[in-house]
Amino acid sequence: MSAETASATPPAPVKTAAGGGLRERKKERTRRTIRTEAFRLFREQGYNETTVEQIAAAADISPSTFFRYFPSKEQVALADDLDPIMIASIEKQPKELSMLAAFKQATLDAFASLSPEEFAFEQQRVELLYSIPELRGAVAREFERSIELIVEIIARRTGRAAGDFEVRAFAGALSGAMMAFIGDAPFTPEHIMRVIDFLEAGMPL
Repeated sequence: MSAETASATPPAPVKTAAGGGLRERKKERTRRTIRTEAFRLFREQGYNETTVEQIAAAADISPSTFFRYFPSKEQVALADDLDPIMIASIEKQPKELSMLAAFKQATLDAFASLSPEEFAFEQQRVELLYSIPELRGAVAREFERSIELIVEIIARRTGRAAGDFEVRAFAGALSGAMMAFIGDAPFTPEHIMRVIDFLEAGMPL
């Protein structure tokens, strides 16, 4: 569901539960620092030229600590902090809403919950994903993951099986439509609304 200005805005943290303890806040600061430094190095010296060791050194941690937060260098850019926010928002939507209407309102709610810094980071992350050739293959794999994530959401909301033809067709259509515009248009809720409205209207041409 995930992704456009390559600014120097620091990466945003994943939103954590209110009242999180000191340990959780410290872990989140470390995670944020890792992504901040990784993104800076990717911009300054290139993705391929940046090593996990360099990212760890810049973040003042050990490589082993890096791997406790991210399984690979690629995941520093791929990790989508909007996913849990979107899932929670969709779960809260009234059952009488259609699936597209639920996704539409959930998207508006999710973006409204972001601080300006968090929103800027999501735009930066998407820009990096689509501007770094070495990440294109990873983006394709994320497309498959996105479809499965949407399938799970629809199955829970409708009570239908994850292997249901209509469920999978819906997930593929929504994911494909989003991916088709993300690389060329600014990553904003307005553009996402336009995609959903187009699908909801029956894709008139």
